[in-house]
Amino acid sequence: TEKKLVAYHEVGHALVSALEKQDTPVSKITIVPHTEGSLGYTLYLPEEEKFLSTKEELIVELKSLLGGRAAESVAFGTMTTGAANDIQRATALARNMVALYGMSEELGLMAPAVVQNQYLDGQAHMDCSNETAATVDAAVKKLINRCYDEAVSLLTENRQLLDDIAAFLLTKETITGEELMAFVNAAKTPAIEEETEE
Repeated sequence: TEKKLVAYHEVGHALVSALEKQDTPVSKITIVPHTEGSLGYTLYLPEEEKFLSTKEELIVELKSLLGGRAAESVAFGTMTTGAANDIQRATALARNMVALYGMSEELGLMAPAVVQNQYLDGQAHMDCSNETAATVDAAVKKLINRCYDEAVSLLTENRQLLDDIAAFLLTKETITGEELMAFVNAAKTPAIEEETEE
């Protein structure tokens, strides 16, 4: 059903983030439809104000953005239109990493994108040859595909956890960050067998 797909999609985002960060990434996930038309959403905790992000942090963000589509694939072997905004955001982030932040092997420290006026719209525009633009596109695609594949692997390895949290969300319709981490921590800590005294 549609509700089940939405539940797995939203849990996919949060679970990838939680497993990567080993910390509570969200304040809540809900599958109660929103007035603006979204069928569910994941509310991330506000991070402390930061002016710098490391490449590693941005990779985690990419994997989390793609975690919804990855969960659809792992659980149902399908894709939905619900990932459209996630994919747009992931593409924009990956493009900035490659063309603005100098974080790709293909271009190294070259920045073919130029921010025209960061105080107006802050939009980056490409200022390079067609050949370089094609290299940027290929590097962006490679980065997104790698992060997506890693999100799929992570959710496949933790399939039981994905199923358990999605089932809980389907029943309760909303799950808090603390409840999410209780599932994650329980899965991380295998039951310790009591040693019997001889």
